[in-house]
Amino acid sequence: MKNMFPRTDVGGVSLPRMIIGTNWIVGYSHTSVAADNHIKEQNGTVEKIVEILKVFLRYDINAIMGGIGKNPLMQQAIKEAENQTGKKIIIIDTPAININDDDASRKEAEKRIALSKEIGATFCLPHHSSVEKLVNRNKKTIDRLPDYLKMIRKYDMIPGLSCHMPELIVYSDLNDYDVETYIQIYNCMGFLMQVEIEYIHKVIWNAKKPVMTIKSMAAGRVSPFVGLTFSYNTIRPCDMVTVGCLTPDEASEDIEIALAALDRRPPQIKGRSSFNKTEIMKD
Repeated sequence: MKNMFPRTDVGGVSLPRMIIGTNWIVGYSHTSVAADNHIKEQNGTVEKIVEILKVFLRYDINAIMGGIGKNPLMQQAIKEAENQTGKKIIIIDTPAININDDDASRKEAEKRIALSKEIGATFCLPHHSSVEKLVNRNKKTIDRLPDYLKMIRKYDMIPGLSCHMPELIVYSDLNDYDVETYIQIYNCMGFLMQVEIEYIHKVIWNAKKPVMTIKSMAAGRVSPFVGLTFSYNTIRPCDMVTVGCLTPDEASEDIEIALAALDRRPPQIKGRSSFNKTEIMKD
């Protein structure tokens, strides 16, 4: 296996083409309350999270995405993993901000952006749930977005956009907003995607800046081999795939599957446990 995962450049920062996702660490399963609770029970301590992060760091996969500014447990785990490995983790924070058009709301938004800086974020990508409220489809604009991008630059972070709505990428590029990267849902099932897979594929390939794809395994609805092989074979060399996992073993498997997809070789992983396997399936 390779020791370093392939990298790309985003806003002058070297990032691995695999980004550590946090939903399957902090409890967002996109499945059920029971699944959410299972995740929280499994990874409810700093020690558990650190063991997952250390697997990624062995391959210099040193970037993590999520609403980390509001998650003290994740912040502690990141610092501890850095201490144990001597490797810096690049934080991509995705804050939900108040986008109401009044002074008090703008101060609240800036306070949340400032928190991203306080917890050590390099990138700040306002969450899609906030930014999508600013979209004007008639004018093909994202109204008042530059105000929040200026706040991010003010705190010496690199701005980007978290996008579920694909128009965010299209309109941002059309208006040359000051963003360096995008987050976009992209998976082989079309899970949570607002339009067809083929169209999102086109949006990603036409984007002016690198894209961080998310939900590559459709929140567990497809196997890592299917999801990661599809993603890495249909995005550009500058783009990234965000990968969530529940355990260190899952992280190891996902990394090997992704490397195999990039190398165009079969992954070196064990077969699944299945009752009464035939001879041809035993390895």
